[in-house]
Amino acid sequence: MRHEKRGDARKKEILDTAEQLFAVNGFDNTSTNDIINAIGIARGTLYHHFISKEDILDSVIDRINETLMRNAKEIAEDKQIPLLDRLTGSICALNVDTSIGEEVLIQVHKPQNALLHQKMQEKVISGIVPIITGLIEEGNSDGIFHSPYPKEAAEMVIIYSNAAFDDLAGISENELMQKIQAFICHTERIIGTEEGILQEPIMRIFQKKA
Repeated sequence: MRHEKRGDARKKEILDTAEQLFAVNGFDNTSTNDIINAIGIARGTLYHHFISKEDILDSVIDRINETLMRNAKEIAEDKQIPLLDRLTGSICALNVDTSIGEEVLIQVHKPQNALLHQKMQEKVISGIVPIITGLIEEGNSDGIFHSPYPKEAAEMVIIYSNAAFDDLAGISENELMQKIQAFICHTERIIGTEEGILQEPIMRIFQKKA
């Protein structure tokens, strides 16, 4: 058991160091030698835990996703926050706003990393859908929402938001605003709520990001 804990600690140290180097130098400009030298370990120790630099990035993505899901769940379960703000806040919690997170997004949007991008999206969707489903069911009980299929509604909203706002590079302000308004309109219809009820909470998200 003690050996297993030492192994877990070493694996965490490798990931922590890799995250720092990826954030500062970028994934492409960081080698496994850089990681090994920064920690002061043997090459065999690194390859005992990870088969490649891409495998390390994969694990970094897993850790980021775990953090995003934990943040979203905390918001969703905080009953002191109004339901609409919990719904939009949980979705907003999926935004990556750290240096390593931004570097990961750069990597997953590269054509050669299409499979990694797909994996990241699948993990985000599978993790957040149950959280959003619970909020829609709560809204149904409160009479705010009228969705006969909460789980499917949650899937549609998350997949829609992921597709619409995953990569906004090069988009004009007018195009972004049209995307936002379309998202508000269609989300309200998907969850079965009154027109305009999501306007303010969703717009607050994008105003914070501006």
